[in-house]
Amino acid sequence: MPREQILSRIRQALGRDALPPEAAAALDARRPAHTRISYSDDLVERFITRFQSRAGTVARVACRADLPAALAAYRAEHGLPARAAIAAPLADLPWGLEHHPGPAGQEEVLGVTGCLAGIAEMGSILTVSGPAHPTTLNFVPDYHVVVLPAARIVRHYEDAWALLRARPGGLPRCTNIISGPSRTGDVELTIQLGAHGPRRVHVLLLEAPESAEG
Repeated sequence: MPREQILSRIRQALGRDALPPEAAAALDARRPAHTRISYSDDLVERFITRFQSRAGTVARVACRADLPAALAAYRAEHGLPARAAIAAPLADLPWGLEHHPGPAGQEEVLGVTGCLAGIAEMGSILTVSGPAHPTTLNFVPDYHVVVLPAARIVRHYEDAWALLRARPGGLPRCTNIISGPSRTGDVELTIQLGAHGPRRVHVLLLEAPESAEG
């Protein structure tokens, strides 16, 4: 459900009329600049900019068949072994490495998953759990590679929740919103990546309208 409809329902429930344009503009002006997103913005570019601002990385991939080559290039860049835990919906591709579709164990360095949506507003990824996509794939390996079709990038968080509610089979047991590698500043206020999850999160952005939900 679009944000405007949600706000309209809240105002109706409170017995309030819509805000005058000048009042709405004044409230929008108080929002931090980095959270503002207009309907003229390019959602893909917005997502990439925001995701990379949090130490995430993105590579554009033309089609699903090109994913193994893109992963091989990423592995070579970081010196990763030819082994990965890969979500079941992606396991049929010729990855050219040893892989398994189950949960990621402590020995796993690389996890490859799909996702339900990308969120342009803040540059985040929405993942869902299930038998084909154990949550451990998101958090146990040091390197998490996410396949995101560009057509699955939505404007706001509310749009992502609408996709989640419309998902066949109902709501999943667990959802995660990921905005780059995990981090902490607990020790002397120095940011450390990989504190509670992967040290690196890399998005393979599929230009073709193909599903890669995990």
